[in-house]
Amino acid sequence: MISLTEAASGLAQVLIGLAGGLAVGSGMVAFLVVLDIIPRLAQITRSGSCLGWYEGAVIGGSVYWTFADFFGWGTRLTGLAPAVAGLFCGVFVGMLAAALTEIINVLPILAKRLGMSRQLILLLMAMVFGKVLGSLFEWLIY
Repeated sequence: MISLTEAASGLAQVLIGLAGGLAVGSGMVAFLVVLDIIPRLAQITRSGSCLGWYEGAVIGGSVYWTFADFFGWGTRLTGLAPAVAGLFCGVFVGMLAAALTEIINVLPILAKRLGMSRQLILLLMAMVFGKVLGSLFEWLIY
């Protein structure tokens, strides 16, 4: 027989899990819908005919990784497979960041406020190399 304390604890865990899922899901939907991330990504890459594929990939990836997290799915990658998976993850994050940057025009505003309008490409390259070096430091040293 389950005690009242255990039942209350289980109910609290369910409610906290649902609340967390709703918060994260709402943030993701707001990010994708309000900022028009997917259409902007398709516009930047000039692949508007593949818009349905982008949307399907986001939905499919969300569903897959939800199940993978819930059921503890895992895999052992050997050889070059981790490098290929990392490359695809990096391309995805980079394209998403580029789309977000384009939408809110962060770089031109930042360059103008810093007085670096003529050196915008240098600012961009500094950000890219900083991200790459920071990632390499995290993976290889720390």
